[in-house]
Amino acid sequence: MVVFVGLTGGKEGDREVPLRKLTRLLAVLVLLLGFSPLPSLSRAQNSGFTDSFMLDKCDFASRGRNPFFILEPGFKLVLEGKEGKEFLRLEITVLNERKTITGVETRVVEEVETKDGRLVEVSRNYFAICKPNNSVVYFGEEVDIYEGGVVVSHDGAWQAGKDDAKPGLIMPGVVLLGARYFQEIAPDVAMDRAEILSISEVVKTPAGTFEDVLKTEETTPLEPNSKGLKFYAPGIGLIQDSSVKLVWFSPGF
Repeated sequence: MVVFVGLTGGKEGDREVPLRKLTRLLAVLVLLLGFSPLPSLSRAQNSGFTDSFMLDKCDFASRGRNPFFILEPGFKLVLEGKEGKEFLRLEITVLNERKTITGVETRVVEEVETKDGRLVEVSRNYFAICKPNNSVVYFGEEVDIYEGGVVVSHDGAWQAGKDDAKPGLIMPGVVLLGARYFQEIAPDVAMDRAEILSISEVVKTPAGTFEDVLKTEETTPLEPNSKGLKFYAPGIGLIQDSSVKLVWFSPGF
């Protein structure tokens, strides 16, 4: 289920009630009614980001789709753009491969990044969909960092169940303004987290113009000054990641 929230504010006595306060109040009501992104949630201490999802109640599937995240073998996205003087290209492909992690069969999604035609990174990411709400859970990634055509490191690699790492939430099944959640939970290695800023963006890309776009801000406590914006279109998924925008996606999905 996707919940679209469109509140414009209200009054509490003679004081204005901020929009964020109203949306978070609605989020609490949604959780109490049992429509949480996953069966149960808790908050990361002092951070305001959800970091525990009680996954034991999930009925996991290694293929399927969330309104903003397709996990069907063969689906592919291609994004391009410039970062300074460098031309970036990002190819994301849902592979016909699976990997079992902590007893859960996950789907492998490969990301290949190049700069000016030079290979800089290849990652194999592991996702599964939590039924019935279609939240997409992130179980880890293998990472190869390249320089001069040679693998020089595996920085950022992690896997749930190893070294205190736990699954994160890459895309909630219930979309709420102001929702904050950890995408990766691998202490000292990968701790990306996201906040939903908007569900009504209009984004122009070389592949077309998209409406009702989901906008998130990504941060990490490992790099406090680092921030990035991502945009997801309904029925497609990622259409913009910082400076790269969608130029092509698989037809027929």
